[in-house]
Amino acid sequence: MSDKLDRLKALADKATAISTYEIERKKNLNRLKALYETLRLKEKVPAFKDLFAFKAINLSGISLGGESLGKISEGKYAQIIAITYVEEEGRKRAKNISLRYFGRVEQLDESLKGEIVEFILRWRLEKSFMGVDHYRQLLKKAGRTVPAKSLLRD
Repeated sequence: MSDKLDRLKALADKATAISTYEIERKKNLNRLKALYETLRLKEKVPAFKDLFAFKAINLSGISLGGESLGKISEGKYAQIIAITYVEEEGRKRAKNISLRYFGRVEQLDESLKGEIVEFILRWRLEKSFMGVDHYRQLLKKAGRTVPAKSLLRD
């Protein structure tokens, strides 16, 4: 009896982990799209889904580091920069594309600064979700499974 109960409990844990993952991802995407609109990134990237073609998105003038998250670099300019790779003469090289220039960081409204930082972090989170999906598909193709619980770390 306890064996069946343990299996049922394990199944319920997996279902919870999967639904939590999907709910978090959906909320993240909704907020990311709202920030995309608010920050007027549509001017450079007309289709929201095209944001994910970039290899990375960085920020100049405002720190994204753990301890210094959101701190400004005096005398610098705030700018969202997308990074892609282009092929030139048979070699790949990184190319920076300015998605939006905001001016001097000292003159940024705190709310706008927060939205800019949030956008970058949420974009990176969605990009990591895409990576998880990619590797889950590869594992499935290889005939392996990944436990849903392992997707969520405490």
